[in-house]
Amino acid sequence: MTSAIKIIFSITLILLSFINVFPQTTFEEQYIYAANLYSEEDYFDAITEFKRLLFFDESDNYVHSVNLYIGLSYKMGGRFSDALQYLALAKLNSSSEEEFFDSSIEIVKVNILRRTTRRAFALLDTIANDTSFVHKLEEINYWKGWAYIFSDEWGKAASTFSEIQSTPQLAVLCDSVYNELYNPQLAKYLSIVPGAGQFYTGEYVSGLISIGWNVLWGYLTIEAFIGDRIFDGVLIGALLWWRFYSGNIQNAEKFALEKNLEITNSALYYLQNDYEGEKP
Repeated sequence: MTSAIKIIFSITLILLSFINVFPQTTFEEQYIYAANLYSEEDYFDAITEFKRLLFFDESDNYVHSVNLYIGLSYKMGGRFSDALQYLALAKLNSSSEEEFFDSSIEIVKVNILRRTTRRAFALLDTIANDTSFVHKLEEINYWKGWAYIFSDEWGKAASTFSEIQSTPQLAVLCDSVYNELYNPQLAKYLSIVPGAGQFYTGEYVSGLISIGWNVLWGYLTIEAFIGDRIFDGVLIGALLWWRFYSGNIQNAEKFALEKNLEITNSALYYLQNDYEGEKP
């Protein structure tokens, strides 16, 4: 027996062993068993059992729900690309408008989590423009609000959530974050006056230090030119005064970005751990 025949023979035996074992339970029992694994957060084994059901069930009775479960399991495991693949299959094999809508929303959620929010917005707009889902506009806007959060557009998120009566808490939170955020460009422009950008972001010590260094090197530069020490004036002005002046502008912008990151991370931490509503 050649090696190729041996391999084929071995694979046949394995498949036959599966076939002999699988009929011990019905497809429905297999589905319930896999679904229970999912509910128990045993996502790896759930994926294995759902894929086994897909392999043996030629009737395709479970193809939508099984692909949906597999996609959600991959999502819970952080494997977003795999999740999108199976959620797309679930959407493709939808047998009702409700299944199609639910699959589409799950795809939107994964895109929100992986911060491909442009894709999420495109999908939401497509669903919103479908007259079959006019009664779902509030839910569509709800996930649009979350997409705005993950794209750091807190003002638009607040505006979107404010249109939904059931989410006043999210509207208030997003509006609060939006009002707390600093404008990095404004901090940069304010720093034309040394220290002003730092004061704007609450970094008072850094602002005073910036003023001090700029005053010192500016004074020494001017004194050098007044004393006809042109070379010293150019050297001090170009290498020292300009260094601290430009550094003051860069620091102000950096402080604004860092402060914004702290504010948004704090809000996202609250949403992840304390917000009790539906999340991506």
